[in-house]
Amino acid sequence: MTDMPYPPVATAASEPDTRSATAAADTPRLTRSIGVVGGTLLTLSCLTPASSLFVIVPGSFAALGTGTALTIAIAGLLCVGVAFAYSELGTLVPSSGGEYAMVGTLMGRLAGWLVFVLSLIVVMIVPPIIALGTADYLAPLVHLDPQYTAAGVMLLATAMGLLDLRANAWITGIFLVLEVVASALVAFLGFSHPHRSAATLIHPVMDAGHGTSTAVTGGLIVTGLATALFILQGFSTAVYLAEEMENPRRNVSRTVLWTLAIGAAVVLIPVIAITLGAPDLKTLGAGDIAGMVQTWSNSAVGTFVSLCIALAIINAAIVMVIQNSRVVFSSARDAAWPTPVNRIFSHVGKRFGSPWAATLAVGVPGAALCFAKLDMLNEVTGVAVAGMYVFVALGALVSRRGEHRHRLAWRMPLWPAIPALLVVVLIWVLWQQSAVSLLITGGVVAAAAVYWAVYLRPRQDSHWVITVPEDELAAGVPRV
Repeated sequence: MTDMPYPPVATAASEPDTRSATAAADTPRLTRSIGVVGGTLLTLSCLTPASSLFVIVPGSFAALGTGTALTIAIAGLLCVGVAFAYSELGTLVPSSGGEYAMVGTLMGRLAGWLVFVLSLIVVMIVPPIIALGTADYLAPLVHLDPQYTAAGVMLLATAMGLLDLRANAWITGIFLVLEVVASALVAFLGFSHPHRSAATLIHPVMDAGHGTSTAVTGGLIVTGLATALFILQGFSTAVYLAEEMENPRRNVSRTVLWTLAIGAAVVLIPVIAITLGAPDLKTLGAGDIAGMVQTWSNSAVGTFVSLCIALAIINAAIVMVIQNSRVVFSSARDAAWPTPVNRIFSHVGKRFGSPWAATLAVGVPGAALCFAKLDMLNEVTGVAVAGMYVFVALGALVSRRGEHRHRLAWRMPLWPAIPALLVVVLIWVLWQQSAVSLLITGGVVAAAAVYWAVYLRPRQDSHWVITVPEDELAAGVPRV
């Protein structure tokens, strides 16, 4: 579909609303500087296929054994439907606010606020979790304290996030090449040293101790889907970059779908190779991928892979800080906080065009969180991601009613069957998660609802006003 402006919205007197146009002109805006290639590099880097493979997947091997590949494959199928929903809503509501802007515009401010809070859980927790793996993979060269190393990675990522987005796209693209090389090398070595047949992928087993194995049940696979969704989650970054993409109604959907396809392949193929090539189930459950690489080859190759993984983690931290700062920037522009805070976080630097205060607000606390105990946070983050997907699917169900029906956007096939099925499956996945992770996430959401009722709702004329700058500038569409 060609990129065309929205049809004009006229007042009762058939004249443009000049007040809306003036307000739109004063709205802080980000610079459009990236296309499909740059957006795909940034989005793939946020998906961090190698980082997910080498940092998060080992935990899945421990919990699911040879069922890890099957669980990720099922999650990939779910993500196709999710990607369709993101592509449609991201082109219908192009905003750096991502999920909350899309859901809030289509379903109302309260729904948008709750989605924003779920995204904040991911924003604040995931980068430190990823960064904490850096020291382990630098161990072949130097032994470092994991927490201080992770904090240093977060501060480096913050400094990089203050630079121009176009420069970051190519810097992270170079790191991404190294990630893919490491993943391809692991896949080649795993397939070259098979220790079990491919039948174990569809009839999964796991280590039961004392040299015995046990079957992986369907219930365990469903429980593992939340983490698997988290592993593949980064493809949604494209919608956060919608305000900085040229021709977003064409490029956002392309970036989302291409990123999911490439990222899933980069993760799933090596997972299958590792599953088939691990010497035994105990080694597979331990998740020491670098150790397996050394067994399959030699120490030099193992060291190379470890360094590539370390670079993948640093790359992931940089891109996550970039993405997450845009969420904070957009929330301040939409007046989610007290006025002085909104003014600071919505400021865009003149030299690099980046939201520097929002970047610091994400990166510096992230460095501090590297010293916290984060054992439960992987699971909590998986719950938050699944919850966000439920809201996005619900938004897709209502995206073709009223004025939104006639707006130009990429439209998914098989609507409304796909979003309806997503809602049902994702709620089922959430139901299978641990009570502790559900209580923690639910408690945060409940506190956010109280903040909405006490602070935001009484100030709805001036606070939490969800903006879509391109819409306002192109057509004078009023804010939600």
